[in-house]
Amino acid sequence: MGIISTDKNKITLIYNSGTSLGKQTYSYVYTSDKDILAIDTSKTNITGTQWLEIAEGLDLEISDLIQKEFPNYKKLYDPKVILEPEDWIKIIKNHPEVVLFPIIILGEKFYQIKNPSDFIRLSNANLHNVSRN
Repeated sequence: MGIISTDKNKITLIYNSGTSLGKQTYSYVYTSDKDILAIDTSKTNITGTQWLEIAEGLDLEISDLIQKEFPNYKKLYDPKVILEPEDWIKIIKNHPEVVLFPIIILGEKFYQIKNPSDFIRLSNANLHNVSRN
C-alpha cells in the first residue's frame, strides 16, 4: 500500500501554479465532476517518499521528473553532475518548479500531463473504461 491516497472517484493533481502548464492543467481538471485533490507544489511540500512513489507510479526514475534544461535548474546545478536518487529528491523538494510536468492520479494510475488537453483525453478514456465494466 502506497503513501499517496488513490481513489477511483477522485482525481489527484500535482502541479505548480507558478507555471503556465500547471495553471492551465488545473483549469481543465477543475471542470471535472469528480472530487479533486489539487496539490500545488509551490505551496505544499511533498515528501521524498511521496516523490519516489510518484516516479514509481509513472514508471520513471526520480531524475526523469526534473526538467534539466530549465534555465533555473542550470543556474542552480551543473546538469552534467551524476546524482543519487536522494540528491534528486532534495532538488525537487527545494525547487519544485523544476518538475517537468503536472501529474494526474486517476484511480490507481499515474500520468504526466504534457499538454493541458491531455487531461480531457485521459478523463474520457477513464469514463469509457468505467462504463464498460
